[in-house]
Formats: sequence, structure tokens, C-alpha cells
Amino acid sequence: MTLSDRREMPTVYEPAEDSRLLADVAVEEVDGDDSVLEVGVGSGYVAARITEETGARVLGSDINPDACAAAREAGVETVRANLLDPFVDGSFDVVVCNPPYLPTPPEREWDDPLEHALSGGEDGRRVVRPFLRDVGRVLAPGGRAYLLVSTLTDLEAVSELAAAAGLSTRELADESFPFERLVVLEITIDNT
Repeated sequence: MTLSDRREMPTVYEPAEDSRLLADVAVEEVDGDDSVLEVGVGSGYVAARITEETGARVLGSDINPDACAAAREAGVETVRANLLDPFVDGSFDVVVCNPPYLPTPPEREWDDPLEHALSGGEDGRRVVRPFLRDVGRVLAPGGRAYLLVSTLTDLEAVSELAAAAGLSTRELADESFPFERLVVLEITIDNT
């Protein structure tokens, strides 16, 4: 692949069924006075819908500078960041995330700018794992997160990772496709 070929390839994940499902849930669950963070903002579609339909203040973050630029063009305030690293404890009422979740064995990885937006690593949980370890830290008291995952990532394993981080999960919405079921999990701090 030449440099000019790479320049012509898309570098930002475009909204698809998963984006729509997460946005649909978020606009139902977010209040106008909530402080919201979208981790992995991509094109800004989910964050923009939350802002437009709820009036909440939404900040987007992404490690991809092209995604940050695209989200800004969509009217979303963005920060270039690796997951939740730069955010202070207890700063958000709601965190939403549509991480890369496709299981991709190392021998099947591809050389494409969108690989990091699609490939969830060998088990599909490469990004889910660190997200769950840290999301409780940035949630304000009573806060919640909405995480989109696929049955390809093993929902039970995702729930176990959340429990290990002191979090509770429950399925809020799903949509079935021929080879997978997309699920939005509501995540809260387990106070039991």
C-alpha cells in the first residue's frame, strides 16, 4: 500500500447500526443537565445526537486526531485522549462508548487506518478491558455508562470484567443481525 493509497482511505469510523443503537439509548437515558463524555467519539454522530436531542453538554474524546477533527466539524467539543486517561475523578454523570469490538486474531490484523476503530483484538475486548477498569473513576456519584458490545465479544466475559472493577451491568437494548447481537449495557458502580 502506497502513502497516497493510505491518504485516500477513510480514517474515521462512519456511523452504522451500532452507532444508531447507542445514540437511541443515550438520548432516552440522558437528562439535559447531565455532563456527558463520549469515549471514542469518531465522527461525532452519537455525541451530536445527545446534544441536539437532550440539551446536555457533551464532550467527545478520541485517540485519532482525524476523528477529533470530524467530531468538531459536527459541532462536538473534543479532546484528543487515550480512553479516560486525562479526565479527573467524578467528572461525568454519563459516559458513552462504542469501542472496537470485532474479535481479530493477530494473524488476521490488517494494515488499514480504520483497524483501530474496528478491531477489538483477539477476544474483542482489547479496548473494553481498560475502559471498564477506569470508567468508575470518572463517574460522578450516581453516574452511569452506556457501553455498546457485541455477542462476538462474549457478554458474560464483559460482565465479569465489569464486576471485577466494582461495576454492575444490565442490558438496556439490543438489535440482532445474522452473525451477532449488538447490546447496549448500562454500567453503574456496584454499591452492594
